[in-house]
Amino acid sequence: MTDDPDLRASDADRDRVAAVLGEALATGRLTSVEHADRLEIAYTAKTVGELVPVTRDLPEVSASGLPAAVEKQVINSTFSKVVRKGRWVASRNTRLWARFGALIIDLSDAVLPGREITVETNARFSKMIVRVPDNAHVIDEGASIFGKRNVTAGSQGDGPLIRITGRSVFSKVIVTRGKDDWNLH
Repeated sequence: MTDDPDLRASDADRDRVAAVLGEALATGRLTSVEHADRLEIAYTAKTVGELVPVTRDLPEVSASGLPAAVEKQVINSTFSKVVRKGRWVASRNTRLWARFGALIIDLSDAVLPGREITVETNARFSKMIVRVPDNAHVIDEGASIFGKRNVTAGSQGDGPLIRITGRSVFSKVIVTRGKDDWNLH
């Protein structure tokens, strides 16, 4: 990174900080809560100066040390109900698979790694609900065959871009905003 703290941070700058944080979590220097807190700060930082305090007390790692989980993640539900909510670290590319079950993913409190993420929804004979942050810009690029697909698309603010892709067959896929739309229990 540069010595100018007022310079706008790039996605590559944020990814380098995420690599340091991931290594610190893996080696026990940070707890999972500290990791999530710092990762959220890193991915919402606007300037390089905002990134410096996040890793000031941690050793450097190479860019190749970026954890694979930050880039791609698979969440699977087969003949069961899986709920992911609260504070958790999402991935740039999250693949959701549901077969004869229910999969409920709440991104409203999740730490999002960057300003653009892709959520691939693949459902067969299932129900899938994805809750996005209120300020997210949603683009729907998915399809449905013999099912229902209801995506609250468009933009509600200057939040992250969430691209919804994938297919559903004999399934219901719902992408929504807001805390009170769906009961996640």
